[in-house]
Amino acid sequence: MTKNKSKKDIVILNKNTFKLYLDEKKIQKRVLQLANKINREFKGKEPIFICVLNGAFMFFSDLIRQITIDCEVDFLKLSSYGDSKISSGKVTLLKDLNCEVRNRNIVMVEDIVDTGLSMKYMRNLVMQQNPKSFSIATLLLKPDSLKYDIDVDYVGFKISNKFVVGYGLDFAQKARNLRAIYQLKTNGKI
Repeated sequence: MTKNKSKKDIVILNKNTFKLYLDEKKIQKRVLQLANKINREFKGKEPIFICVLNGAFMFFSDLIRQITIDCEVDFLKLSSYGDSKISSGKVTLLKDLNCEVRNRNIVMVEDIVDTGLSMKYMRNLVMQQNPKSFSIATLLLKPDSLKYDIDVDYVGFKISNKFVVGYGLDFAQKARNLRAIYQLKTNGKI
């Protein structure tokens, strides 16, 4: 018996077909697990959670609502993709931090760690200000794409080196609003 695919399982963007990869329920379950771990490990430490805009805003929002410890939030905005599916290899700072990170516990919250270039840039930027600790939380990690030595402390899902959209991740600024994550179909395959 074959199962018909619902329209929610396929998304078409700029003539590219994306197939459902991680549904909303699976994402939310994992976000709660990550938040619980962070709550335990940062109890009494009052960390500053830094959201990397634009992509991490949905993950950050869901994660921070599950954080039960005292904390602060701030935002940082970079650009390394533009409207492409491939990183430009150049990181541009578009919005700097407003908080004082010296002697504070920092948790950088990212949507995806791909090559690690953006995360290396952000880590270097924050470490110049002498935080007490620096941790990374990412929803998605592409271990096969990493080109830089980056230690990621909290990983939602390890994924293959394929382009994904939805749940904050975009393709030319589209599809950020999708509640699930979709993977690009190439040559008729996922």
